[in-house]
Amino acid sequence: MSSEMILSSNAAELEKVIRERRSVRTFEDREVWKEDVEKLQAFIQELDDPFDKKIEYRFLKAKEHKLTSPVLSGEDLYLAGKVKKGHLSDVAFGYSLEQIVLYAWQQRIGTVWIAGTLNRDAFEKAIGLQPDEVMPAVTPVGYIAKKMALRETLMRKGVKADTRLPFEKLFFKDRFDTPLTDDGSDLCKALEMVRLAPSAVNKQPWRAVVSGDAVHFYEKKDKGYDHGEDGDLQKVDVGIGLAHFVLMTKALGLNGSLKEADPQIQLPAETEYIITWTKA
Repeated sequence: MSSEMILSSNAAELEKVIRERRSVRTFEDREVWKEDVEKLQAFIQELDDPFDKKIEYRFLKAKEHKLTSPVLSGEDLYLAGKVKKGHLSDVAFGYSLEQIVLYAWQQRIGTVWIAGTLNRDAFEKAIGLQPDEVMPAVTPVGYIAKKMALRETLMRKGVKADTRLPFEKLFFKDRFDTPLTDDGSDLCKALEMVRLAPSAVNKQPWRAVVSGDAVHFYEKKDKGYDHGEDGDLQKVDVGIGLAHFVLMTKALGLNGSLKEADPQIQLPAETEYIITWTKA
């Protein structure tokens, strides 16, 4: 792949992409250039997939397939993905699609995670969803309009889209009753990228406990978002946060890997262990 088809591996540049990226719901009413679609397709072919879930993506024309979302305007093209149902499939989906979202922003292409506000039957038919598969979310793909539509402005205000929970409310040292102090270390820099990640209705369900060279990730469940026929949206969100974390650790030169290694520490209510990152 050429350098322009790779998500930045420079820590400062990657942080800039993560900090500046926003959900886009108002698009220029025009087709996405073929060259830009080809860049995205090439990037998708090289996606990092530590979960080995083989997520299948398809670009879908809105008018051709009669695809709509009441929270969007001006969209011409969607990217939908599907994965076989199973353990960690929702996490893997979030991890995968968020890499595309960040790369698209780097290419000045707007996206937004859409899960509930869409004519799901039409999307599932267009992507050829099978009974043993799930399509947790889709994203429009297009050029960002110069001015947000009023409904987008109101939506962002309603979910406080530009705010995040404090670092010490999300990350902990050895156990959940000991908040982690952001000491400016590379590991904390990577966790800060998790804190900045997008999530459904900005619920920010990721939690992490740092213990030695290991970082244990958890899902903090919110009623109504952590289950359903279309997948566990909050596990998808944890996958999004994990993508930010792993991308930043690599950019900072921290070698590590993801594996299931539950430390069996006492958990707060409605909290579920997901996976562990361990420094090599």
